[in-house]
Amino acid sequence: QVHLVESGGGLVQAGGSLRLSCAASGIFSSINTMGWDRQAPGKQRELVAAITSGGSVNSADSVKGRFTISRDNAKNTVYLQMNSLKPEDTAVYYCNAFIEDLLWRTLEVWGQGTLVTVSS
Repeated sequence: QVHLVESGGGLVQAGGSLRLSCAASGIFSSINTMGWDRQAPGKQRELVAAITSGGSVNSADSVKGRFTISRDNAKNTVYLQMNSLKPEDTAVYYCNAFIEDLLWRTLEVWGQGTLVTVSS
């Protein structure tokens, strides 16, 4: 089994910063794309940012210039540095990863979610 464990959420004032981390654990062959989605109350889940194993990044227009996604392949960990946070960034943030198991099957794995609350 493969698990994603997130950390770093919490309460912050508008304009502040938070850093989310997500580490993959278990037995697997490799990790391809890792990323973060978020779901605000009453809204659909949306992509925040994703990063391939080679470092190519895709991010939502709403977070460009404020959020930075990065990964440490040696630690099987993806990070989301969030700066200049706004109240509309309040959401549960979910980590996800496309992981190849020992039979080289691709699995999409999700973390349990971490709550980010930005107060005005």
